[in-house]
Amino acid sequence: MSRAPLPSLALPSLFLLLSLAACSGPVEDTRPGQPVKHRQDAFKAMLRSFEPMGTMLRTDRYQADEFVRLANELVSLREAPWAHFTPDTLYPPTKARAAVWERAQDFEHERQDFYEATDALAQAAQTRDKGRIQTAYDKVHASCKSCHSDFKK
Repeated sequence: MSRAPLPSLALPSLFLLLSLAACSGPVEDTRPGQPVKHRQDAFKAMLRSFEPMGTMLRTDRYQADEFVRLANELVSLREAPWAHFTPDTLYPPTKARAAVWERAQDFEHERQDFYEATDALAQAAQTRDKGRIQTAYDKVHASCKSCHSDFKK
């Protein structure tokens, strides 16, 4: 059984649609001052400090001095995103939920928990005791996850 040939415009149209779909990238923050972009960049910078610590702990490649450096770096970066959560920043490309502003006290509580957890991680890192460090790392991870579950899409 043979198939009927596609109409002459069908194949070029399909190619055009697929090409356009492939070209569409992420939404950019085009607002003045780019507050959403700045807070996303700040969170990414924190992640670049946090993820290598987790890798060290999971892969049994713990390096005490590097861990201390990364924990201190995380603490030094943690202030950066919060000023960019202004009331007028609930627009794409944000991944924040409206709950950030609707439940501002809860959001602030999550931020404070994160600060306490990162302080404890930096202190634990100074001891170079891998067991204490793992516990402190897990608390930072839990703090991030808790905030994300309520306040991030």
